[in-house]
Amino acid sequence: MAQPYHIPALATECIEGLEIKPDGRYADLTFGGGGHSRLILSALGEEGRLYAFDQDADAKAGIPDDDRLIFIESNFKHLRSQLRLRGVGNNPEEDGLDGILADLGVSFHHFDTPERGFSFRFSGALDMRMNARGEFSATDLINTYSAEQLADIFKQYGELETTYKIASCIVRAREQAPITTTEGLIAAVEPCTPKKDANKFLTKLFQALRIEVNGEMEALKMALEQSLKVLRPGGVLAVISYHSLEDRLVKNFFRSGNFSGAIEKDFYGRATTPWEQVTRKAIAPSAEEVERNPRSRSAKLRIARKL
Repeated sequence: MAQPYHIPALATECIEGLEIKPDGRYADLTFGGGGHSRLILSALGEEGRLYAFDQDADAKAGIPDDDRLIFIESNFKHLRSQLRLRGVGNNPEEDGLDGILADLGVSFHHFDTPERGFSFRFSGALDMRMNARGEFSATDLINTYSAEQLADIFKQYGELETTYKIASCIVRAREQAPITTTEGLIAAVEPCTPKKDANKFLTKLFQALRIEVNGEMEALKMALEQSLKVLRPGGVLAVISYHSLEDRLVKNFFRSGNFSGAIEKDFYGRATTPWEQVTRKAIAPSAEEVERNPRSRSAKLRIARKL
């Protein structure tokens, strides 16, 4: 039985949260296998439109035959410019989006395709590019970053400990021969890998590399900022995150309109924010969903409405 490209997390909660209007304009920033997009289309009428983004050419195989869907092969960090090319969001009050959905999880397809190099569970090239046309891969990163740079991304994006020791292991290994495969990387960090929590350690290590290779945190910041420029007043933004770094950014942005979370006040001391938080606390998947789809267990959904 073929593995699904991706199983969308918190699907019902997302669709309910978007409050879809039959004639509305929506964007799915992470088309992937098209699960969320199909649910949005099922709630749209003939006049509704869905702009689906994905930078991975593999995702095009799952595009439904539906004139209401406009597929945009691009990183969602180009949200505003790509929509403006299509006459959307130039004047948000008149032509803005009614809702945006961003599922920040990595597709099953990426994790389960050995040659993409996203998972330590498989032997394969050390790649990790979401966009296979990109020039910079995890192999380039591992073999060119200094020990200090490696330690920094392991700490910042993997939240690992003893990061300089890990980086030193990698530098010593690559001095013998370039590290070009997932097995090569696992072997390089073997002296630093805790025996008890090896899988957890490697998960964080691979996460850190993937985030850096794809510029994920910067892309997320850009998309969040641009969402304010393309949503109409009253438009909804729903974001599903999977690790604390993403969730913290989203939480702060919804709370204050900036990434530090610092609330600005007007002349009269009143808090100013461009958002109304629809979800005060993140929505997590039910026990039943986690049982059906174990990979959804770390998903957190936050929803806000543009004021």
